[in-house]
Amino acid sequence: MVIESLNREYLTKPILVAGGAGYIGSVLVRHLLALNYQVRVLDSLLYGSASLTDCIGDPRFQLQEGDISNIKDVAHAVEGIGAIIHLAAIVGDPACANNPTRARKTNRDGSLLLIEAAESAGVGRFLFASTCSNYGRMSNADSVVDESSPLNPVSLYAELKVEVEKRLLSYSGVMTLVVLRFATAFGLSPRPRFDLTVNEFTATLWRNRKLEIYGEQFWRPYCHTSDLAEGCIQALTASMENVKGKAFNVGANSENFQKSTLAEMILEEMPDRRRLVSYIHRNEDPRDYRVCFDRISNELGFRGKRTVKDGIREIMNALDTGAIADIDNPAYRNS
Repeated sequence: MVIESLNREYLTKPILVAGGAGYIGSVLVRHLLALNYQVRVLDSLLYGSASLTDCIGDPRFQLQEGDISNIKDVAHAVEGIGAIIHLAAIVGDPACANNPTRARKTNRDGSLLLIEAAESAGVGRFLFASTCSNYGRMSNADSVVDESSPLNPVSLYAELKVEVEKRLLSYSGVMTLVVLRFATAFGLSPRPRFDLTVNEFTATLWRNRKLEIYGEQFWRPYCHTSDLAEGCIQALTASMENVKGKAFNVGANSENFQKSTLAEMILEEMPDRRRLVSYIHRNEDPRDYRVCFDRISNELGFRGKRTVKDGIREIMNALDTGAIADIDNPAYRNS
């Protein structure tokens, strides 16, 4: 009991969410505040600060505009912090491919700088948001990958995530380091995104536009933004013995789908749009992975609460009601 109490002292201090103004980060910040944690956000505000506007007046909340690759910004951000949830990155294959120099500076160099600063500042726990795309492509169509499977990054985005993972998983110091490999996100967020598969497919058909799906047979796992935030919180609050030095896939076994299945689920909600959907068969997509999420379920008790079908209806409702009006807003896409 004494050891467990000491392990949890970090939770009495502010929690730093690096990238807290982003798609998942802005959801996570609200979950943490709802649990009465003190929260500090470090974010470059590449897509603005509107996602956090209603948090700014909360006395438990601090917003610091800054860059994780800037040593002064990082040193200031980690001061007095108990734990770090590191989401800051140039996110996604296209965004990294479009600006590889910035991607390396942010995703690799900035992450390593943040880890070093956290260790120097005596931070108790460090969670790193990685990606299931690190697995690349399954060895055969019937296989399933888990945390023990070889990593086979096939994009710069995944390559940089794997580099940082290797640093974290080989760490032997005092700080508790945890890797979280996120499934592909979907659903609403204070910083919406419509360049992610479920959201994009749904919005395209909702607008009565043609939807061309490339490589309809390829598998991906999916997880709602709110469930990804909950996965972070469970890894944050779990006992050190359960998480230190481990990687966890974050998602649910039941939410692995082929692209064609996603389209069919959307068409169940909008059956009159079937004429708009076409498939362009491709075999060369290097990313094809069905993921096992038993570890986070068995060891941390994680249970995703929102399915892809829930997310489709959620996006449709937001569009039907005008809650999101400007779908083409550039801020709703990573570039």
